Amino acid sequence: MEKDIKEVLFTKEAIQEKVKELGRKISEEYVSKEVIVIGVLKGANIFLGDLVREINIPLSIDFMAVSSYGFSTESSGVVRILKDLDLEIENKHVLIIEDIVDTGLTLKYLTENLKSRKAASLKICTLLDKPLRRKCDLNIDYVGFEIPDEFIVGYGIDFAEKYRNLPFIATLKKEVYE
Repeated sequence: MEKDIKEVLFTKEAIQEKVKELGRKISEEYVSKEVIVIGVLKGANIFLGDLVREINIPLSIDFMAVSSYGFSTESSGVVRILKDLDLEIENKHVLIIEDIVDTGLTLKYLTENLKSRKAASLKICTLLDKPLRRKCDLNIDYVGFEIPDEFIVGYGIDFAEKYRNLPFIATLKKEVYE
């Protein structure tokens, strides 16, 4: 796997520090509130696991699986819900956890879907933001790192279901995904 890596953007240590910082901010903002943390599968799984251990308030965890990529490197723009929530979110404070926000189309669909369920509040936390690719207006409340418009893998983020287990975030060589 390492032979496919072009450049490491964020080391394991840099990610750990950023996750701690985000956890502190979220804990401060949601003090005296109970929050439902919703992880967007599969990519956010590792980030969510590390992040919730840094949040010092009562919380519940649920997951949604949505797809707009398949095995491609480009979003199709068509969003499918593959797994819906198990918990009710009406009148609850909801925090969506994403691994990366790219075009924003999938997350825009997801936030509109969840808002229709009458949550008390709805915020977004992403580890990685790729603002140069944004195709819609989207308010992201907590951002770990801004990244360039390159194809990245690691720390839960995949290409064709591989590389999720890398402990760092890196760019992938073009010949691997073209």
